[in-house]
Amino acid sequence: MAPTSEILEVDFITPRHLAGGGDPAWVTIPLHRACGWSDGSDPLMPRVLLSSPDRKALLRLEPDLDRQWWNLHHAAQPDQPAWYASFGARTPVELIGAVTDTLTDPASTASAPSDPYAPLRQTGWSPYDDDGFVSPDKAAYVVRQGTPDDPGAWFVTVTLGLHKKVWHARFDEHTPTHLVTAFTAALADPKPIARTDSVHRLPAHDSNDVTRRTTDVLAVLVAGALEERVHALAVRHTAPPTSPIPKRGPSFNNSRSR
Repeated sequence: MAPTSEILEVDFITPRHLAGGGDPAWVTIPLHRACGWSDGSDPLMPRVLLSSPDRKALLRLEPDLDRQWWNLHHAAQPDQPAWYASFGARTPVELIGAVTDTLTDPASTASAPSDPYAPLRQTGWSPYDDDGFVSPDKAAYVVRQGTPDDPGAWFVTVTLGLHKKVWHARFDEHTPTHLVTAFTAALADPKPIARTDSVHRLPAHDSNDVTRRTTDVLAVLVAGALEERVHALAVRHTAPPTSPIPKRGPSFNNSRSR
């Protein structure tokens, strides 16, 4: 473990859709440790398989140059057909995590009215084609393909230039809309995304594509961000404590700018 006095350079990147994939542990570790999803992965295979405690949901993370890296499947329920969602390798894990956090939230309900386009309208996205929205930088598109009588799947596509696809996400037509809304809300959030490792960034950016603010952060705060996330999600599944929870350490955001 890195000494507590060690300083790391952290890039805070906007817009979020061009921040790169990030560390998959941001999604997988909370599902396993805070939400009780079991790990059925094969240590000899480059993939992760996590299933929900009720065995109705399965998350597969499998590096594949020709397919989506993340696939989330949910079995049919008495009031809900089976559904799935998939995400490309460079989909920011913070956006995928917004979906899994909502899916595993005991207080979340699929029956509540939800409009996936609402967060986009509220943050300056513009209408696109007959049923879609495009980001202010014209790089991200959210479109639902279908008709008013037969709504179709949701597609999220991020591109640079005319032909360079960065990542793609899809929610099939039966995906509960509150999960799609969780994704679009995280996508449209103006707050920057933190990246500490160049492995998880996009290969290259024109300086006009992203805003990158480099900040010095204590290594212990970077390491503690995931632990704080696990703790916050675990609390949702437990009864209210009978005594106050001890005050936690400083936030990851309490950093020293360069």
